[in-house]
Amino acid sequence: MQERRYFTSFDRIRNIMDELRSQCPWDQKQTIASLRQLTIEETYELTDAITQKDWNAIKEELGDLLLHILFYAKIAEEEHYFSIDDVIEKVCNKLVFRHPHIYSFTRVDGEEDVKKNWEKLKLQEGKKSVLSGVPNGLPAMIKALRIQEKAKQAGFEWEITSQVKEKISEELLELELAIQEGAPDSIEDEFGDVLFSLINYARFLNIDPENALERTNLKFRRRFMSMEESLTENGKSLNEYTLEEMDAEWNHIKKSEGAKK
Repeated sequence: MQERRYFTSFDRIRNIMDELRSQCPWDQKQTIASLRQLTIEETYELTDAITQKDWNAIKEELGDLLLHILFYAKIAEEEHYFSIDDVIEKVCNKLVFRHPHIYSFTRVDGEEDVKKNWEKLKLQEGKKSVLSGVPNGLPAMIKALRIQEKAKQAGFEWEITSQVKEKISEELLELELAIQEGAPDSIEDEFGDVLFSLINYARFLNIDPENALERTNLKFRRRFMSMEESLTENGKSLNEYTLEEMDAEWNHIKKSEGAKK
């Protein structure tokens, strides 16, 4: 009788990855370049699940991302660069090094001290700037948030929320002046400054601006589709209604949603 092999979950997925790479034509064809866009899509699917607080979907999307990590490591191992074990060991060493308050004798006083030490240690690792860890390929809003968070760790930060609000007012005034001058480049620059200041304000309110905007996107989409369904059920198309009629139905839907809470 053949001895039955027992795997941990991680052993099992590693084994499946090996089998797929050696036996499946599609998996055999993949490269790190061909997987790149798929990984981005999987990451956004995870963020969607997080926004919706759908734990079953989060579990599934985390599994998909884990598969991609194993896939990249498998390709790297075939090319004799590194293995998944090297990846894990690398991050373990990094975590131990960047948490001296846990694994050494450094003392910290709260979360902010941890973040400041983290950035200092990254510079010791050879980073040339506290901003060098922000990927160029990040979406602009997330990039702005990360830039601001890292600048804060270097001490470049407003002291109180009212200063941020004043900065927003200042940037709105500069945007209005650019609009009056009619210079497209200046308008775009100043509009970007307003957005950057609003993202800063979001940080002071302890909210994620990307998630906040996505919640508004979902809310607008839900209400618009409800309005569309309600107004077109009698055979008329949406563009046959006036803005006032659409706005009245929109407010009715908005009020109905509030009543359900």
